[in-house]
Amino acid sequence: MSASTTTSDIIRRSAAAQAAALEAGEVSSEELTRAHFGRIAAVDGDLNAFLHLNQDEALTTARDVDARRAAGEELPALAGVPIAVKDVVVTEGQPTTAGSKILQGWIPPYDATLVTALRKAGLPILGKTNMDEFAMGSSTESSAYGPTRNPWDRDRIPGGSGGGSAAAVGSYEAPLAIGTDTGGSIRQPGAVTGTVGVKPTYGSVSRYGLIAMASSLDQAGPVTRTVEDSALLHELIAGHDPHDSTSLPDPVGDFTAAARSKDVKGLRIGVIEELESEGFAPEVRARFTESLDQLERAGAEIVRVACPNFTYALGAYYLIMPSEASSNLAKFDGMRFGLRVIPEDHPTAENVMKATRGAGFGDEVKRRILLGTYALSAGYYDAYYGSAQKVRTLVQRDFTAAFSTVDVLASPTSPTVAFRLGEKVDDPMAMYMNDIATIPANLAGTPGISVPSGLAEDGLPAGIQFLAPARADERLYRVGGALEALLEDSWGGPLLAKAPELTNGAQR
Repeated sequence: MSASTTTSDIIRRSAAAQAAALEAGEVSSEELTRAHFGRIAAVDGDLNAFLHLNQDEALTTARDVDARRAAGEELPALAGVPIAVKDVVVTEGQPTTAGSKILQGWIPPYDATLVTALRKAGLPILGKTNMDEFAMGSSTESSAYGPTRNPWDRDRIPGGSGGGSAAAVGSYEAPLAIGTDTGGSIRQPGAVTGTVGVKPTYGSVSRYGLIAMASSLDQAGPVTRTVEDSALLHELIAGHDPHDSTSLPDPVGDFTAAARSKDVKGLRIGVIEELESEGFAPEVRARFTESLDQLERAGAEIVRVACPNFTYALGAYYLIMPSEASSNLAKFDGMRFGLRVIPEDHPTAENVMKATRGAGFGDEVKRRILLGTYALSAGYYDAYYGSAQKVRTLVQRDFTAAFSTVDVLASPTSPTVAFRLGEKVDDPMAMYMNDIATIPANLAGTPGISVPSGLAEDGLPAGIQFLAPARADERLYRVGGALEALLEDSWGGPLLAKAPELTNGAQR
């Protein structure tokens, strides 16, 4: 490594730029990986983005990549670039807790399919990131291991449920991360941390090895600092998997080329009327409008689109998701794996199950299990769960109608900037409203991306969301890459460069 370049400088580069530095011999993967662990040691004491670090294995992977590169082997594009993985994705030999006490200390005996892809491509896995318990939340405050804090202001939330992945990427602890998105858990954290988050088309990235919350809604995807980085990571983890019955057989698209094209001439962008309500903060809407103006000047056509059933998407989601969650979480019974609490009196199987679930699940998980069990119960199934599925169909029809006239849809990603820790913990409905713009894509299985749109209240980041038809993820990278370039020109560089510097104990 040259004397004029330090690893501290390199870890602030995009993942694509870090990969280029590795290829050019400017830095080794071992040096790069050690530098990221050094950054974690310096700042994560306050952020709590990581639940588990995987230093020995990550450095072994890095040294192997360095040896293969030195031997002249042709390597995948991101080989040697470190990555963090949300703790809902199982990793052989590493703890996987899903942010819950009920899985504390559990070591999976196998890798998720996407983790297998990461290992095969030579990405050192730094560790597992914090999350809302079983991905149930919008703030990472329901984690059994304490909340993650926002790198822009540590009195504020980093979004959820994947706040740990977004905070790690936004604070330069990791150049790449894996998140999962059930109702916005990649995109909403991206918006409030100034990072890029992508929810791929449902089924395009294998769900095998994801600890399920709601199987018809869950989708893993990239968390990065640039649109190009998301494209590179998306191409790596996408593809058909015979282990996943919902996996699509489609070939993986050229997302990176779309991200690099930066051309929106002739692209029709539909602004969703139903997602411009008074619930969206004025400065968030202002950054949204400014982003659209930039795209219009670059040659895109902006039109207004009505999706009337989006109004009911939030209510439908909060019946479908708890119903599926109550079924999926039934496996955590104190018998097969994870926590087991044996009561002193009458330690029957039923009492062990009750004691284990009572001690192992947090309040938000219990709330959703109760809601879902009620919605599925005899006498209420048709009125609640069945009706919610009908609304889901109407939301899907709204998307179909909208995409018959436009190429992509646009809205603010989150109604507000990051709110303060504890502000909404006692008001579940206020917390759930944070997902109002992101939920429709999960109900319909369509892909979505959140890209930073600028700074709003208190100098905190806001995000703009683009949605595309199922299997048309390339459109997201085309419009996202173009807008990112336009806005960075006007800002004089990446938005994250405007974030305050972090050291343990320091406050913004």
